[in-house]
Formats: sequence, structure tokens, C-alpha cells
Amino acid sequence: MPESMSVFDRRTAKILATALVFALAISIIYVARAVIVIFIVSILFAYLIDPAVRFLQHHSLLFKNLRGPHITEAYLVSIILVVVLAHALAPAFHNAFGPLTQEIPAIADKVSTGEIANDLRANQGWTDAQGAWFRAFLQRHRSNIEASLAAIEWSSSTALAGMFVIPILSIFFLSEGEEIADQAIYLLSTKNNRVFVQTLARDLHVMLQRYIRAKVTLGGLSLLYCLCTMLLLRFPNALVLAVLAGLLEFIPVAGWMMAAAIIVGSAAVSHSHWIWMLGLLCLWRILMDYWICPRVMGHELEIHPLLAIFTVMVGAAIGGIVGIYLSVPVVAALRVVYLRFASQSSNEAEFTITDAESSGNAKAVANVL
Repeated sequence: MPESMSVFDRRTAKILATALVFALAISIIYVARAVIVIFIVSILFAYLIDPAVRFLQHHSLLFKNLRGPHITEAYLVSIILVVVLAHALAPAFHNAFGPLTQEIPAIADKVSTGEIANDLRANQGWTDAQGAWFRAFLQRHRSNIEASLAAIEWSSSTALAGMFVIPILSIFFLSEGEEIADQAIYLLSTKNNRVFVQTLARDLHVMLQRYIRAKVTLGGLSLLYCLCTMLLLRFPNALVLAVLAGLLEFIPVAGWMMAAAIIVGSAAVSHSHWIWMLGLLCLWRILMDYWICPRVMGHELEIHPLLAIFTVMVGAAIGGIVGIYLSVPVVAALRVVYLRFASQSSNEAEFTITDAESSGNAKAVANVL
């Protein structure tokens, strides 16, 4: 009895220790989720820049087969592209959104206090009863509105900080990515399973390359669609706006909203057919989200388009914009891990069956002799 109790106690202690370690890991991930997301996005950004670096590395006349100088060249090209786009879009953006950005603090204060109901009543022709109801509604939910505004302000500051931190972190992944991966494999594996972990890491590497290729394909399709529609509607700066729409396609949800707002705002300022453009952009968004994107992602990552749609919806429900962005690569990574483990298990089973058959044949031969 004492021996069985000691075995039970050791087993219970091992289960409790595993549960505590798992809970601690989940808690650390939750607390540091913003930092983890920044590192993941930095890795994806490094995968986005890597093809350009490899092209320069193999075709440049100077510093051939050296990554460092060509990483600098790729970043300089990216910075020049951003500066050119900003310079081209600055007048239209200022004319369309300059007054609005200056009035945002006052508008937010009016929304939280309910005073904006008076402005809406005067501008929209509401009755006194409608204005009073809307003012009371805003005052009842003032705490929620203020919390939402604070969350938007915090998210904006975090996004701006990430815009500066992510390219810097990506430099380390571009220059020392293979060494970092080798060290991680060495730490997370043993001599018995090191080959398996290396194979798994190679499969995940290929999966991330295909994911970035799918995102580039979607960005290129958005660029072509916006360029063709704006040329058809005779928009000014059609090429610049189309390039911006293609680049913003990499940002989920907020990216296409920003692109649509800039395109429609610039069209309204230049007196172009902004209503037609808004309708065409909404049509393109529906096609992109429910037909083009699931098929492109499904083809590159070898997952069913319906599963891609379901994954994005679940990611949006769990993590918002971040969940949308990371849901598909996470599911694709889980698929790669599952297939690799299943392949290893089937190989081990075949090896066991072969050994059993060999031993059985040997015994039969021995009995005959």
C-alpha cells in the first residue's frame, strides 16, 4: 500500500507540474501577446523582403553572395518607394482628411459627452425627441465609449511603434535567420529526433514562403483591379493610388478600408466618379474575401477554400485584426506539423511490420532447418 501510494503521488505530482507549466506558458503568452505578434509579423516581413535580397545577392555585380549589403539595398528601395507614395498622396490626403484629423479630438469629446446629438439634430433635421433619445443613449454608454476610444488610441500607438520596430527586427531575421533556426533546432531537439525537427522546420519554411507568395498575389490582383477601374473612371494619380491599394492589401481589414478611404476621398476632392468607385471597391471586396482569397490561399497552402473562410472567421472572433492576419498561417502550420507526425508514425509502423515479418521468416527458416 505505501508503495502504490508513492507511485500515485509521483504521478499526481507530475500531472500537476505539467498543468502548472502549461498554465504558466499560456499566461506568459497572453501577457506578452503584443510582443509575440510583433516578432511574428517581423518574421513574415523578412519572408516578404527575402526574395528581393536573394535576387540582388545572385545578380548584383558588387558584393556577390553577401547578404548584408543587399539587405541594405532592399531596405533603401522600400524607403524610396514609401517616400514617393507619401509625396504623391500628400496633397490629396491633406485636402480630403486634413480638416477631419484636426477635429477628431473635439468629435471624440462630443461623442463621449453626448453633445454630438445636438449637432446631428441641427444638421440632419431630427426632432427634439430623437435628439434627446440619442443624447441619453450616448450618456448611458459613456464609459464604454471612453474605453473604446482609449483602446483605439492604444492600438494606434502600438501600430505606429510596430511600424518602426518590425523593419528593424526583420533585419536580424534576414541576416541571421538560418543561424537562429539552427540554434532553435539544437535547443528544442535531441540526437534521436534532430533529423525529424530539421525536416519539420524545412516544411514550415516552405509553408511560410507559399503564404507570402499568396499575399503578394492578392496584393498584385488588388493593384491591377484598382488601376483598371481608376483608369476607366479617369482618376488622377491612378497608378500611385493603385500601388497604395496593393501595398495596403497586406494589412487585414484596416488595409483595404484605408485604401478605399484614400481613393474615394481623393476622388471627391478631384470631382471624379467617387460613387461608382465606392461601389466597385465594395464589389471587389466581396469577391476578394469570399472567392479569390480563399482559393489563392487554399492553392498555395493546400487547404480547402471553405476551411480558409472558416479559419479567418474564427480568427476574427478570437483575436480581431491580428487573428485574421495570423489565422491562416497558424492553421497551415498545424497542418504541416500534423502531416509530418503522421508520416513519421506511418514510417515507424511500416518499419515495425517489416521487422516482424523478417523475424517471422527467420523463425520459419530455422524450424525447417
